[in-house]
Amino acid sequence: MTTSKGGGAADKGGRDGGADGKRRTRASGGGPPTARGGTPAAPPGRPVPGAPLTPGRVGLYALLVVAGVLVAFAGTLLQAAWFPGGLLLALAGLGGLFYGGARATGTGGGVLVPGAAWLVTVFLLLSDVRPEGDFLFGPGLGSYGFLLGGIVIAVICATGSQLRTTGVSHGRVGG
Repeated sequence: MTTSKGGGAADKGGRDGGADGKRRTRASGGGPPTARGGTPAAPPGRPVPGAPLTPGRVGLYALLVVAGVLVAFAGTLLQAAWFPGGLLLALAGLGGLFYGGARATGTGGGVLVPGAAWLVTVFLLLSDVRPEGDFLFGPGLGSYGFLLGGIVIAVICATGSQLRTTGVSHGRVGG
């Protein structure tokens, strides 16, 4: 490794230089492409966070609302029927719904829409107590685990989808 400025291969577009012979430094290249104004451009294939609603996106959100309601009913019955395994399976279904919604839409709304539908459905099921004593949530650890676990999973998926939309590159910090 030499530091002389002689006519080596590195000076003519070799390992350290580009095709035009300019040297690239760590500070000058390798980062994400930027739009005008110096802000990072949106990753290709992903919708912009403030993208307008299209009929396809509205349909996808409606489908996520229906899926949120169905997962709420299924999880309510499953966690009560088979305690440790049913609770884990119900929470895994919630995680799949929230993560899949975020990936399908590319926005945080993909987590918020089914999460709100799930939460409203679960609290309506929880508050529906008849005089005969029939209700879907029984008193116990599984019911509280399903409620709190679902909320925690929704928050985790919403936070993760916000990090993905900012275009944070996955690499070493500091070069």
